[in-house]
Amino acid sequence: MKSLMLMFVFLMFLPVNAFRPTLLGNLNLIERTCRQTPFYDICIWSLKSSPESRNANLKKLAQIMVDSLKTRATETLYLIEELLHDGLALDPAMKKALTSCIERYNVIIKGDVHEINEAFKTGNYKFAEKGSNDAAMEANSCEIEFPAKSPLTDMNKVVHDVSVVAASIVKIMQTKFSVM
Repeated sequence: MKSLMLMFVFLMFLPVNAFRPTLLGNLNLIERTCRQTPFYDICIWSLKSSPESRNANLKKLAQIMVDSLKTRATETLYLIEELLHDGLALDPAMKKALTSCIERYNVIIKGDVHEINEAFKTGNYKFAEKGSNDAAMEANSCEIEFPAKSPLTDMNKVVHDVSVVAASIVKIMQTKFSVM
């Protein structure tokens, strides 16, 4: 009973954050990392919404952004296919633009994301940065395919921004690892 009482007193005087140093340290890493990217809000949202970010290092944060890129690109691809099947593509110019966007999003998912993941495995972060930047360009290219208002503007922007954040984090990694 006496030892239980001593333990209780000891716990009372510990700082509130004593049991969460890893989580707080990682939130700090996420904040510091996202401040170095051009799209702070999307960076914070993407990383904090992933349970894997709690104990992640910088490389894992970059991987989380690449996973987010793949998810957003896949969602956009599904929307494009849905638009084509729902008859939005009756207009030949719209059909041509949507068909081109399918190709671009397949490049992002099957080409760029694959290239980024392979570059992570080999430690060739320059290729990971290149793949992320290519994905951003593909999303922009999809957007300009439309002769009038694009039905994909919001999703293209998200894919673009997530890609740029991923490229920025990879660039931070290159700087950090080249200094070490």
